[in-house]
Amino acid sequence: MHVFYTPDIQTHAELPEEEAQHCVRVLRLNIGDQITLTDGKGNFYRAEISVATNKRCMVNILETTYQEPLWNGHLHIAMAPTKNMDRTEWFAEKATEIGFDELTFLNCRFSERKVIKTERISKILVSAIKQSLKARLPQLNEMIDFDKFIVQPFEGQKFIAHCYEGEKPLLKEVLRKGEDALVLIGPEGDFSEEEVQKAIEYGFMPISLGRSRLRTETAALVACHILNLQNQ
Repeated sequence: MHVFYTPDIQTHAELPEEEAQHCVRVLRLNIGDQITLTDGKGNFYRAEISVATNKRCMVNILETTYQEPLWNGHLHIAMAPTKNMDRTEWFAEKATEIGFDELTFLNCRFSERKVIKTERISKILVSAIKQSLKARLPQLNEMIDFDKFIVQPFEGQKFIAHCYEGEKPLLKEVLRKGEDALVLIGPEGDFSEEEVQKAIEYGFMPISLGRSRLRTETAALVACHILNLQNQ
C-alpha cells in the first residue's frame, strides 16, 4: 500500500509537489485510482485521484480514519548528533518506525557536530511514518545548547544517560508507564561531568541502558525502544 504525506489535506485536496510527482510519474497512478494519505496529525484518508499531471495530483476524499495513539504519553528523545550524519539519520528512521513523539538535537561540550541541517532528517521522518503506517509525524526541533535545553519546563519524567560511575538504575525499572518522558543522550565523548551535575540539579535522573557500552545513535534507539515498549 502506497501512503502519501499530505499535511494540508483537510483544507487543500492536493498532494504536495514532490508527493504528486512520485504518485503520477514514478508509480504511474492516474485519474480514478485510489490512494492512501496521511496528514501526520493522526488521520489516514482513502482518496481517489481526480486530476493527474506531471506536477499536480488532486484528489477526492472518500473516507477519513482516525488512528488511535499507538502508545501512552509523550516520548521525547534529546540527543547530540553524531559526527557521521549517516548514523543520526539511521536513528531517526528506526526510532520513527518504533514510535516516539519528539526529537531535539543537543549541542554539548564534547559534541563533534555543532551544526545540523534538519531538512533531510525531516524527510526521513516523513518516509518512515509512511513505511511503518503511522499517522503521526514526530516533532523535529532545531539544535539547542544543552544548558538552554535542560532549564526548559517539561511536565513528565526526565532522565539522562551517561557513562560515569555512580548509582544509575535501569531505565526500564524507573520509567512509569503512561507518563510523558524525556531522555538525554550525549555525544560520542559523553556529557561532561558538569553537564551531568547540572542536569541532576534540574530534575533529571541518571539512568543506565544496560551493561554494554553503546554508540550515541544505538543508545538513543535503545532508549526509544524502552520508552515505547513500556508505554504500550
